[in-house]
Amino acid sequence: MGLTKQYLRYTASALFGVIASQKGNIVYVTLRGEKGRYVAVPACEHVFIWDTRKGEKVLILQGLKQEVTSLCPSPDGLHLAVGYEDGSIRVFSLLSGEGNVTFNGHKSSVTTLQYDHLGGRLVSGSKDTDVIVWDVINESGLYRLRGHKDAVTQALFLREKNLLVTSGKDALVKWWDLDTQHCFKTLVGHRTEVWGLAFVSQEKRLITGAADSELRVWNITYIQEATDPNEPESKKSKGPPAQAEKTSEVDETSAQDEMLEERLLRCNKAGSIMRAGRDRVVTLATDRTGRILACHGTDSVLEVFCVLTEEEICKKMEKKMRKAKKKAKLKSEEEEPEGSVEMSLQEEIQRVTSIKASAKIKSFDLILCPKGELKATLLLQNNSIESYILKPSAQVPQVVRASKITIGGHRSDVRTLAFSSDNIAVLSAAAESVKIWNRSTLQCIRTMACEYALCSLFVPGDRQVIIGTKTGKLQLYDLASGSLLETLAAHDGALWSISLSPDQRGFVTGGADKCVKFWDFELVKDENGTQKRLSMKQIRILQLDEDVLCVRYSPNQKLLAVSLLDCTVKIFYTDTLKFFLSLYGHKLPVLCMDISYDGALIATGSADRNVKIWGLDFGDCHRSLFAHDDSVMTLQFVHKSHLFFTAGKDHKIKQWDADKFEHIQTLEGHHQEVWCLALSPNGDYIVSSSHDKSLRLWERTREPLILEEEREMQREAEYEESVAKEEQPVVAGETQGETGLAGKKTIETVKAAERIMEAIELYREETAKLKEHQAICKAAGKEVPLPVNPILQAYGNISPSAYVLEVFKKVKSSELEESLLVLPFSYVPDLLVLFNEHIQRGLEVELLCRALLFLLRIHFGRITSNQLLVTVIENLKKTTISKVSEVRNVLGFTMAGLQFLKREIEAKDEVTFFADATDRFEEKRRKRKKKEKLVLAMV
Repeated sequence: MGLTKQYLRYTASALFGVIASQKGNIVYVTLRGEKGRYVAVPACEHVFIWDTRKGEKVLILQGLKQEVTSLCPSPDGLHLAVGYEDGSIRVFSLLSGEGNVTFNGHKSSVTTLQYDHLGGRLVSGSKDTDVIVWDVINESGLYRLRGHKDAVTQALFLREKNLLVTSGKDALVKWWDLDTQHCFKTLVGHRTEVWGLAFVSQEKRLITGAADSELRVWNITYIQEATDPNEPESKKSKGPPAQAEKTSEVDETSAQDEMLEERLLRCNKAGSIMRAGRDRVVTLATDRTGRILACHGTDSVLEVFCVLTEEEICKKMEKKMRKAKKKAKLKSEEEEPEGSVEMSLQEEIQRVTSIKASAKIKSFDLILCPKGELKATLLLQNNSIESYILKPSAQVPQVVRASKITIGGHRSDVRTLAFSSDNIAVLSAAAESVKIWNRSTLQCIRTMACEYALCSLFVPGDRQVIIGTKTGKLQLYDLASGSLLETLAAHDGALWSISLSPDQRGFVTGGADKCVKFWDFELVKDENGTQKRLSMKQIRILQLDEDVLCVRYSPNQKLLAVSLLDCTVKIFYTDTLKFFLSLYGHKLPVLCMDISYDGALIATGSADRNVKIWGLDFGDCHRSLFAHDDSVMTLQFVHKSHLFFTAGKDHKIKQWDADKFEHIQTLEGHHQEVWCLALSPNGDYIVSSSHDKSLRLWERTREPLILEEEREMQREAEYEESVAKEEQPVVAGETQGETGLAGKKTIETVKAAERIMEAIELYREETAKLKEHQAICKAAGKEVPLPVNPILQAYGNISPSAYVLEVFKKVKSSELEESLLVLPFSYVPDLLVLFNEHIQRGLEVELLCRALLFLLRIHFGRITSNQLLVTVIENLKKTTISKVSEVRNVLGFTMAGLQFLKREIEAKDEVTFFADATDRFEEKRRKRKKKEKLVLAMV
């Protein structure tokens, strides 16, 4: 097939300009054996790990497409769990930086992640109101817990008990018994959303933060599983008032729940601690030891509290008692009884200090060093990270800012971009600064303070840049020194657009004061009068009836296009400023436009979501294209072609052909509105900026792009999305209760089920062929060669049953149950026969038993009613019991051996430790004796 027109594909090359995204949380991670130095932060779809001491990026954990919403490091410090906006969770190794494990269970973004104290289980909460517990070691989901009516905000495992606590925006805190997988207690003492949970005092106290300035404290009393039957009723009934006031009208189920609650724990409100902030709690957390508690609201203040230990409380109580006795003696009254002296909640949880950050805080993490020093790292809402150090035990704790990471990005959204003429330097400007980036290294090489920038350009020669600001000023900067050379008050309103003249001798600006102004470059003497420097002077002005939104020169400099607030584009002759054409047809103002290299076409992008292509000779509209799902923010032609790029508020960048009026390619990557883009002069690179604070570099490859293939890929992507949105398969006989299966149906699980079905089909065909071959051999009376299946040959001439096992082994552990759930029942009998065969041989016993038990659970009725499967099930019963006990014995023996080796190593280390200590003691004693002898000799 001959290609009529060849397009080249643009691909994502790099992400820069973002220090940390706002949707996730910041956490300390252990890297290279160091704690309290490295922090992990979300960066759009990736995770960046920063060295807070050097301010450098040391590791990037590569994501796929979705934005990161939650982070949690494992207790051993080797892994990092990352939750995404689409509900998926990936577990990354911090040693290799690779994500080996993926969990799919949630329908919407993950809001919280938490490991248990051993790191074997991971709990996740989501906006879809579900809580899922995952087995990290087996890489599979354990169960789903339903009960919240709104997004889950926090989930915590208890260290000693097999319990889980969750909070949600439904104003509830729920206690879950993970042995029976159901909610046994709900705390309803909150009137607003519960945003945070934290355990203190060795999990004897629970602290909750809601939408008010109150931190509620709850006392937890754990009750032993085996209660004494002879215990008096008065003790048994002791509990919260809500439980004591039971009436005869309470039904049987609620009575059972209360009995279970009494069996596990009691939870009573102890009081409240008042925060300084009046708005809602955004983050509430403790350090790893539970000694330091901190929280913050929607402002820039982090409040730090210290939780006293039992020893410290006892000392304080003794001190209070002594004071009370002293007062009683002074007043000549009887001594007060000991019970009358009590510690208030504010004395047990003491306010240490407040950390004032330079901007609003998004999240934080704490680490308490062995020396008693507290390190706090804050993720701020202005795309920066700050680290603070303080000593909580000091009389007046001094907060010291240890480091700040700011140079790698802007504090606000980038509103203008420009490329230098040599394609090497990139200019980005925001509300507070102008930054110059090296395109190849992506390093920021200059940062210059400016006013709110709206447009920019490189002066010919690439030694100076000009910025147009929101206040109507033109600012000229010198790149070599990074200094502001000149500021001119160009317009009375916002300076929306700037365009360099094709002869490179000047430029034109358009602003909200209804003026278009023409400027020339000139050389003037500097302040010292010794050297000349570049300056700008106004030469002409064009007064119009409406605000000017965009201006563009034609390449031959004969025409000037001006976009106005009245939704039209006016074309003027540059030399005489006479009116030439009016382009009207847009329903909303034209926000961006560009003229092709040959001056034949002008493309205009509007807030009405359309792009119109016009001829510049007669001003006729060639075609109107529905380009984006929201306003078209920027538009630019590729050099020496009629291809152009548009970017919109729908987060997408699109490439179009202005001759054929075809959509060529969509560049997806940004997670928020795209504000602007810049094409390099040679057309090989695109830089785009977005409301997600990121700058993205796109590169033109040598790979040809065929439109039919592109459309096919788009249809496939849409189909995959529709599969994920389909109704989840239901297990027969199971009701939609508090618990459910952890996984969800995805395109991967469907593909895995299809691979299993294909393998069983091949097994059936090969079995039938083998029987037929045996019949032919018997009839012929001699051996006839059997043709080998090419698939089995590729696997090393294995048997069909072994091939089915190979396919099973390749199914991801986290997707196994969901793959079996979508597998039709007609394939199950063959699978059961194969399972029996492989388990008898002792092959993959653990995997096959897991699959077998799941199939029996979901197809129980149909399997038990099938007479042909009775013998198969009987055989499976015998083989599984014997083989599982064998595997258990091997595992037990291995565990015992490892424990023995551990004891041997510990004993050896202990002996070595004591030997080293004795040697050091002897060495000290020898030195001391030698010193004494020298002193005596001198005397």
